[in-house]
Amino acid sequence: MPGTFEPLPGGGAAVALDDVEISIIRSLAVQLLELIGPGPAEDAPDDPLAELFAEGPSEPPSDPVLKRLFPDAYSDPEGTPQAKEAEEQRAYSSEFRRYTENDLRAGKRDNALAVVRTLDALNSGGEGGAVLKLSAAESQQWLGALNDLRLAIGSRLDITDEEDTDLLYRLPDEDPRKPMVMAYLWLGGLQETLVTTLMP
Repeated sequence: MPGTFEPLPGGGAAVALDDVEISIIRSLAVQLLELIGPGPAEDAPDDPLAELFAEGPSEPPSDPVLKRLFPDAYSDPEGTPQAKEAEEQRAYSSEFRRYTENDLRAGKRDNALAVVRTLDALNSGGEGGAVLKLSAAESQQWLGALNDLRLAIGSRLDITDEEDTDLLYRLPDEDPRKPMVMAYLWLGGLQETLVTTLMP
């Protein structure tokens, strides 16, 4: 089971992780939490209705990772739209973002927090690692967090398509991007095996 998720009887998944792997995943999840930022309820904890009526931002984030995690809902994938169409797309995207981004951020925040909490709850067997056992619900949260972590790393590495991913395998060891590339590929393997365990 080392390095790959396997299904648990009754649902959920398990994976053996060593201390270094636990540390890497936890560190990346904490960085993701810092990037996503606190939620509206954390900004105004005294007002129980604040979260209900809070509107999200209307402009896309400036950070390229956040742009990848929270893309515009309306855009023309086929190319550059005409000026009027582009203006309409910006207006629709702005309105959509206002009403959905806070919830999207909350979901991504919850997933990353679930990763940190499940890792913190692990009891190492004294042999430099532990077996992480996830419930079905925790498996779904981990799947979302792994996807977000890969999107974040992929954005930093300028990965936009499968061809870019193929180039990663040929990076020389002295390339400064190599550690991030290795994390990206490793998380991809974890994500793939977790998806397999969740399939009926």
